[in-house]
Amino acid sequence: NWGYELASGQRTFAHRLVAETGVDLVHGHSSHHPRGSEVHRGKLILYGCGDFINDYEGIGGHQGYRDDLRLMYFPTCDLNTGRLVNLTVVPLQMFRFRLRRAGKADTRWLAATLNAVFPAPEHSYRVEPDGT
Repeated sequence: NWGYELASGQRTFAHRLVAETGVDLVHGHSSHHPRGSEVHRGKLILYGCGDFINDYEGIGGHQGYRDDLRLMYFPTCDLNTGRLVNLTVVPLQMFRFRLRRAGKADTRWLAATLNAVFPAPEHSYRVEPDGT
């Protein structure tokens, strides 16, 4: 549940779900922090959405993963084909067991980290003027 790297089997499995079973969206969960995503054959694969709300705040040992940063995902998919049309991601930060919008520096850090660890030429995380 910790780490940005993907096991090769996870990626292969997600690709097969899309290619062989007709899955339109793969929603990975149970990672304690956001992990990378990609678009495969037009379908969104979220490898780990991270915890949204939890009671882990203040527990040490994994600070390098910034488990205080969260992402809220808003995908838009074509209802006929299941293909991804747009994805808006809102960065949040857990502070005192509440969620608040993440600051600009934290948002840039998270985007850069996810882009560096899981480069996807067809899409990348970028910070918009409104902070999304």
